[in-house]
Amino acid sequence: MSELETLERTLLADIDAAGDEGSIEAVRVGALGKKGSISELLKTLGTMTPEERQTRGAQINALKTTVADAITARKSALKDRAIAERLARETVDISLPVRSSPVERGRIHPISQIVDEITAIFGDMGFSIAEGPDIETDYYNFTALNFPEGHPAREMHDTFFFNEDEKGERKVLRTHTSPVQIRTMEAQDPPIRIIIPGKTYRQDSDATHSPMFHQVEGLVVDKSANVANMRWVLEEFCKAFFEVDQVTMRFRPSFFPFTEPSFEVDIQCDRSGPIVKFGEGTDWMEILGCGMVHPNVLRSGGLDPDEYQGFAWGMGLDRIAMLKYGMPDLRDFFNADVRWMNHYGFRPLDMPTLFGGLSA
Repeated sequence: MSELETLERTLLADIDAAGDEGSIEAVRVGALGKKGSISELLKTLGTMTPEERQTRGAQINALKTTVADAITARKSALKDRAIAERLARETVDISLPVRSSPVERGRIHPISQIVDEITAIFGDMGFSIAEGPDIETDYYNFTALNFPEGHPAREMHDTFFFNEDEKGERKVLRTHTSPVQIRTMEAQDPPIRIIIPGKTYRQDSDATHSPMFHQVEGLVVDKSANVANMRWVLEEFCKAFFEVDQVTMRFRPSFFPFTEPSFEVDIQCDRSGPIVKFGEGTDWMEILGCGMVHPNVLRSGGLDPDEYQGFAWGMGLDRIAMLKYGMPDLRDFFNADVRWMNHYGFRPLDMPTLFGGLSA
């Protein structure tokens, strides 16, 4: 067996043994590269006689062609095999359900939904939204709202107080959103029609109370505002919010330092089942407090109570969310449990509207 036949056999065996594209490339470089075995033989053609070149040269060129063709065929086969293996490895089971998009999986927290619903309702009545700081002075949180010195709400057991500053004053985490009423009256001339959704803070925690919770208050100040206007506003709100055609409300005398007269408002409902139903039944449930703005509060806001009068109301957002959507425990609102959010949350693109339905 000649030298060329031995080399051909060796190279073809190496080609057949190559298991991947990297291996076949190594065989090609070893045979046909600049310093490959066949390339070295081709370099000797220049030293041969014409007669030797005709026979020996033809044999070397034939070997080069045979090896090159074998390498090309093997490389193609390896490439096809790699594609087939990848397709088998990355097979998609089309019988499985398609994963939903992030927009479809995402959920709006019920508190955010409630704020949007309330904004839609009162916005339709001509109210605007007002906001204020969570950290308040004693003046805005208590004094300007007609809380007398020594009032229980000023005590440590109910209010989160900060340490004294350089002036000896102690700021507080606001216990209600009412300070925004004073700030609005100071900055805006009547008529005033605002709602104030926001966070509030009190030292209390159980199934229906949280140290941080959400409230919404409303304020109307005008020259002719009266109790009848207030009752109509609250009835229209309850009908729209609870999505019922009719509600029956009763106003019970109460006391709040910032309103006079003051009322607790109950709404008729059916509490016989696991979910409270409004607009029917013979039971009653308290849902909010309200009253005519106290003259001292109007004076604190820079308004003359002989010229202007107003009414205000307030309710807990977390509480009315629990009532409307049947949520049993307030603490779940703050646990960041994804399962709870998936169950009670709202789709981000389902914006509440009065014509399309608040919770549709």
